[in-house]
Amino acid sequence: MEKFQPFDRAFLDDAGLNRQAVFNIAELPTGITPSMEPGHSYRQLILIGHAGRRLWERVKQSGIDSENPIDDFTVQTVNRWFSSRQPKNNFRIVYPGSQAIGLQRLGQEAGWHSPSPFMVGIDPEWGSWYAYRAVVLADTGFEPTLPLTREPPCRACDHQVCIARCPGEALEGGRFDLGKCIAYRRQAGSGCQATCLARVSCPVGSAHRYCDEQLHHTYSRSLRAIEKYC
Repeated sequence: MEKFQPFDRAFLDDAGLNRQAVFNIAELPTGITPSMEPGHSYRQLILIGHAGRRLWERVKQSGIDSENPIDDFTVQTVNRWFSSRQPKNNFRIVYPGSQAIGLQRLGQEAGWHSPSPFMVGIDPEWGSWYAYRAVVLADTGFEPTLPLTREPPCRACDHQVCIARCPGEALEGGRFDLGKCIAYRRQAGSGCQATCLARVSCPVGSAHRYCDEQLHHTYSRSLRAIEKYC
């Protein structure tokens, strides 16, 4: 039986990248693995995310002033983690990057989320206040992560506050209408230009809700993408 090494998570946790899942590449479902160059030595895929507010605090403390400060901080942190904790291992960061990665599918394999009416995955502990931050291919020999198995919080929700609080009526009947969401966000004076009123109304994980500055950063970027591509 192969002997695996424990995953060294303390450095990443302190940086706010406090969600990690390790997969053996050979055991991942077909079509989920990123493309790899011929002759690679990668054995594992490491999915890294953040949950809660610490990552944004660490990004601000870093002083990074760029178009994508969270991505830049994440890449720097992962590089430092490997160089200091795994100096003998080869690795490649494939997300953030130009390659399309099935983050939601990887998250499902890790058991990190279940669906919500407002189209952001939801976790019983963290609510919707988490995100995928990095996908790394490596020749490491970490103990693979067992998927989390928990009851989806929306299944037991009788109040459906998020549906009632959506001012664009994009969640009517519990089904997300992207067209209505975009139309409302683009209106002058829209209450969802720099936030999502449905998302912030959800009580699950509310103690971990992003600060206003992080919400503004996230949703301002998505609104700019809407204006550019929609």
